[in-house]
Amino acid sequence: MPKLKNKAISHQVIKRLPRYYSQLGFLLESGVLRVSSMELAKQMNLTASQIRQDLNHFGCFGQQGYGYSVELLREEISKILGLGRNYHLIVIGAGNLGQALANYKNFDTMGFSIKAIFDTSPEICGNKVGSCIVNHINELENYCSNNTVDIAVLALKSKNCQEIANRLIALDIKAIWNFASFDFRAPHGISVEDVHLSDSLMMLSYSLNNNHD
Repeated sequence: MPKLKNKAISHQVIKRLPRYYSQLGFLLESGVLRVSSMELAKQMNLTASQIRQDLNHFGCFGQQGYGYSVELLREEISKILGLGRNYHLIVIGAGNLGQALANYKNFDTMGFSIKAIFDTSPEICGNKVGSCIVNHINELENYCSNNTVDIAVLALKSKNCQEIANRLIALDIKAIWNFASFDFRAPHGISVEDVHLSDSLMMLSYSLNNNHD
């Protein structure tokens, strides 16, 4: 992994890295071999200065007068994002959202493999979702004690979120992808990424009703 030039990197910079990675992938598929910060900025609705500042946190990847090698820059961002390995995921909650996540094929192509799914409903447990048989939540500790789990995905009702999060933390799971509309408490050292789908819709609703330009 590239050595960070400055350890104090803002969360906003980190959030833009997947966007760079995806856009560079699109350029590769289109046969583009190199790109300038100006060209990349136009494509991504950013500024060339912002792109250069973001990337300079991690190293010097471009050449003046040449720009960036699309393939090499994408490889470096892949290393920064830790995409050079396989991650084992479990999903907690086998409702509509949990099933949609478990059936999403692109996760595997990115190195994120869903290995198990858990629920509390007797009607759902035992059914096959994606490539997994739904386990009862009571089997969570036994499964995690005997299998590698890198990331836990919470796709369950908010009222159970903190309890399940506490169980995952006690099992030494260090990363939680939270789709519940509840921001639970987690100690230092636990990485949590909150994805509130309803919040995004409400932001769109606000924009529709307040965009007067």
